[in-house]
Amino acid sequence: MAASAVRIEGSSLLLGGGVRVRFIRTLRLPESGTHPLPPGLGEFPVRRVEDHLDAVPPQMRERGGVMLPVHLREAMWLSFAGSGEPAALQVGVGKVCAVSGEPWRGTLTRTPQNYVVLPRQPWLDGINSGKGTVRQFVAVPMGMGATVEGQLTGEETWGGVQLQAFGLCAAALDAWREEERARAERAASTAWAGGPPAHAVAFGAAPPAPGSAPSAPGGTPRARSAAMGLGVGGSMRQEVYRDERRFTDWAEEPCGRVFVHLVTPPEWRRITGEDAPPSPADRAAYTRAGLPWYDYYDESAADLAPADPLSDVRPVGDWLGDDHTPWQPPAPGQVLSLGDAPEPGQAVTDGDW
Repeated sequence: MAASAVRIEGSSLLLGGGVRVRFIRTLRLPESGTHPLPPGLGEFPVRRVEDHLDAVPPQMRERGGVMLPVHLREAMWLSFAGSGEPAALQVGVGKVCAVSGEPWRGTLTRTPQNYVVLPRQPWLDGINSGKGTVRQFVAVPMGMGATVEGQLTGEETWGGVQLQAFGLCAAALDAWREEERARAERAASTAWAGGPPAHAVAFGAAPPAPGSAPSAPGGTPRARSAAMGLGVGGSMRQEVYRDERRFTDWAEEPCGRVFVHLVTPPEWRRITGEDAPPSPADRAAYTRAGLPWYDYYDESAADLAPADPLSDVRPVGDWLGDDHTPWQPPAPGQVLSLGDAPEPGQAVTDGDW
């Protein structure tokens, strides 16, 4: 079963095929305008459902997987890393594809594309709104109709986040490895001849990635119903890249899948005995402190077209009211440009979903 490949290592999920996913706490954007990428303010803690079977609701026991705590209106983004081997990763929010807006499928589709391609896609901050933008993932309680799931299906049954990874098929993986071996040999030959090593960074370190922003005071908001889902907030500049491989290069069976439950801080405390992290930083204070926001661009990649089903999803403010948290836009010098530029952990048990 694919789920046997999924492991939890610290706050990371390892989905097989070298795919690593982290859930990053961040600042919530205003629901009007288009903004730079917000910073990372630390990782959400992740725990296995099976370690707390006596305390979790029956539905969580049935679905298995992992859980993490979120505050009402707390924003998050997903950070992707891996072994370097190509992988296709499906991301569902309440079993609605965050890339295509279509219902969750157990298989990959190219038209519309229902996955992101790793390692090209370094992160995903929200649902695909196309034209170089996404709309931020924001936590809301189930039962209000504010989730992406509720707006597109008329029901709120699943909540949470669903992840499923596919590697290359055997022939495509062999070909990729041979290409990488030949590339490494060429790079070594260049270095031996006295040229600079491939992709060297001269005179200083690379700029910090969004997930490693400097420490900042606090964070963002959280929930009132035990089961949480993801709605949308503000828009930011981020591309969801088009797959440029042959579709037949991908394996037909996934190498790992996992259900990620989102729970309120009180429920997290009841289940795990741990306190959830405090709400994230006040965003105006973050900006006033001169801490960085980000822009990322890959000139060799093509952005996916807007996902029609996702175009009419309304922001959580339509249900929860106006956002009175102060907003101070970053100064131009605070927006940094990125890009174009372990031992196994504990296995996670999958369930029926």
